[in-house]
Amino acid sequence: MKYPVLLAMLAVGGVATGADAAQRAAPLVLAAASLQESMTAAADAWAAKGHVRPTISFAASSALARQVEAGATADLFVSADEDWMNELAKRRLIVPASRVTFLGNRLVVAAAAGTTVRIPSRPPAALARVLTAGPLAMADTPVPAGRYGQEALEALGVWKQVAPRVVRAENVRATLALVERGAAPLGIVYATDAKASTRVRIAGVFPASTHPAITYPIARLTTSRNPEAEAFRRFLTSRQGKAIFVRYGFSAR
Repeated sequence: MKYPVLLAMLAVGGVATGADAAQRAAPLVLAAASLQESMTAAADAWAAKGHVRPTISFAASSALARQVEAGATADLFVSADEDWMNELAKRRLIVPASRVTFLGNRLVVAAAAGTTVRIPSRPPAALARVLTAGPLAMADTPVPAGRYGQEALEALGVWKQVAPRVVRAENVRATLALVERGAAPLGIVYATDAKASTRVRIAGVFPASTHPAITYPIARLTTSRNPEAEAFRRFLTSRQGKAIFVRYGFSAR
């Protein structure tokens, strides 16, 4: 008689635990557009551990930061640069102790798959000639990828020649889409964006010395009240979490 009672108690306990898990709210993560595949994979891995799966909103880091400044409620912010995280820090919208820079990336020129164009590193005249052969897709300058791209072209001495041919996009993935659709023969994106698409290839890589280091900081927002948010942040910045992003072409920091 004791065993059926014990099994019944365990069954009831299991149901309660399952109900509690179902009632837990998913943490909301605001993540840079370039993290779409990798952050989705990380969220899936976290859910596979028995946690509620985070809800992720992808957009340009600039757009997400402005949403937070406007009062949007979220739990975590992952930026594609330090500047927008610094902006939120100045406004005391992040928890300072939670801020960690955990990923890196490279800046590249993407071309349609099947094309043969190559981006010369020098001399400037040759570089400008290739980049001005058609529209050059770039993200808007408030967007980290757009700012990195402009700074790289300025450092290489070709920005003045290239600027009139630039077609701006709202974020780095919109830039990639312009190249995929053939609306622009070339586009400046991150290496991970080019890797995520079968319709483009990398035609050239910008020297790291031509632009600030491309880094991804993460922090918990002061509006966060979800206990799962901090646990997920720790997972993302752990060795196991970083390994997921490395599979998608990011570097771990």
